[in-house]
Amino acid sequence: MDQQQRARLVRAVAGAVIAAADHLTALDQAIGDGDHGVNMKRGCEAVLGDLDAITAKPLPDMLKAIGMALVMKVGGASGPLYGTLFLELGKALPGAPARGDVACAFASAIRGVMARGKSEPGQKTMLDVLVPTAAALAGGADGAALKAAAGDAAAATVPMQAIRGRASFLGPRSVGHMDPGAASSALMIKALVDALETPP
Repeated sequence: MDQQQRARLVRAVAGAVIAAADHLTALDQAIGDGDHGVNMKRGCEAVLGDLDAITAKPLPDMLKAIGMALVMKVGGASGPLYGTLFLELGKALPGAPARGDVACAFASAIRGVMARGKSEPGQKTMLDVLVPTAAALAGGADGAALKAAAGDAAAATVPMQAIRGRASFLGPRSVGHMDPGAASSALMIKALVDALETPP
């Protein structure tokens, strides 16, 4: 994957998050601080603002640079968690990964997010999308199946009661709302798959 291809993927994922900022904020206004979309947009804009320098790096270092940018710019709970996801991906991926390498690195990165957030699946967080998507990837799912897994998993957070994060303060009132972190995770996964499957 050359720099042009890496830049196309980053633009696709960051652009999707920026375009959905209002939707993500609305989800967060229902059960959180109301700033998830704004914060994620700021982080993605920071990445795009330094796109040439970031994508000039080899893939593992590019992912680490994205992770650092998200930690520094996103803020709130999402910055450290998404930052950890990308930093750990960068640590675990080889320079030219095969599918199996990606699946293993994704699983390793998710374990890092779990440790950082002291959380696990079933608590109405981004993990409720990341974990089933990682399982689908490890199981050989194609792009359509990966997108479906992510979308279905995000929808499955609606009936959950939040156990972690600001939403947990609401107790039973958190039921009936999609988790914003799950929504942004599904959005990023779908954007990445679409970009990978679309010819340059």
